[in-house]
Amino acid sequence: MKSAQSQVRNAAQLALLAAAIPPLYLSARFVQGQKRAEAVWEASRFPKLDDVGAVKRLSILPLIDWYAADPDYLEGEPGVSYLIRADDVTILFDLGLNRRGEHPSPLLRNMERLGVSFDDIDMIVISHAHLDHIGGMENAKEGLFTPSAGYVNLHQMPAYLPVPLVNPAATPIVIDGPAMLAPGVVSMGPIPRQLFFLGWTPEQTLAVHVEGKGVVLIIGCGHPTIQKIIARKEMLFDAPLYGVIGGLHYPVTGSRSVRYGIPAQQVFGTGLWPWQRITQADVHRAIAFLYRRDPKIVALSPHDSCDWSLAAFRTAFGERYRDILVGQEIVIA
Repeated sequence: MKSAQSQVRNAAQLALLAAAIPPLYLSARFVQGQKRAEAVWEASRFPKLDDVGAVKRLSILPLIDWYAADPDYLEGEPGVSYLIRADDVTILFDLGLNRRGEHPSPLLRNMERLGVSFDDIDMIVISHAHLDHIGGMENAKEGLFTPSAGYVNLHQMPAYLPVPLVNPAATPIVIDGPAMLAPGVVSMGPIPRQLFFLGWTPEQTLAVHVEGKGVVLIIGCGHPTIQKIIARKEMLFDAPLYGVIGGLHYPVTGSRSVRYGIPAQQVFGTGLWPWQRITQADVHRAIAFLYRRDPKIVALSPHDSCDWSLAAFRTAFGERYRDILVGQEIVIA
């Protein structure tokens, strides 16, 4: 009898231990990753980029984001894909979510409706390797980046990535520091952040120098924080900050993506412990930080920020604020 009781007790202890190992591992990884990310940040010192040139005209056309200018005609989803035209260079920035794994994907369907073809695109830039930016969950699992679930001819165009990813139809190039991609167009290089569940997350931001105006930052999710992104911009450029366009991850009052009842963006993408949340105070601090830089255009992506955060930015920046809507172009010239 004692032997049976002992076996039951041992089995229960092993079950408790097995249940505890994943949280303990994730917690240890999170703490070590935070230290590593901070060490990488502190060691990152780059010279000024004095001769990258400038563009006369910059346009950003959202192809994928949460809201659409005409929701009866164009599709929204909690992901990002922007068509960037910098003078004669055309860039596809991120590839959306394609949550259902469709072919053609929402991105391809929106491209067709907006008259956008891969024949006209010169390069792809991936901000970071999360599923809502590289084309879906399967891509995140397999280390791929694709605009749709089926084959798309990308003409072996260069694809600038912050981490190694694969697409046989493209030419992947891993960016490990600031790099000029075209005249006036710069990847500011990856800035890493450790996320509790999603792990090590290097993210690169595009900086476009617009003649006579300054530098426009185009951001995927803002995981490194707006403070570090702006600090990297100020390290690289003497030109003033002119615009901030894209995702900054402020899902304060809700999440665009809910899976099995879990508000995914509030839990998985914040860089905080799982029980902590981004607050209204965090948003107000970010707004105050950005306001001091006096940008002339601010546009916050709704794919990873709630309506309360959008309203807070809209109120703070007034006429300088632009809504990001699929199919509605933002032009700086």
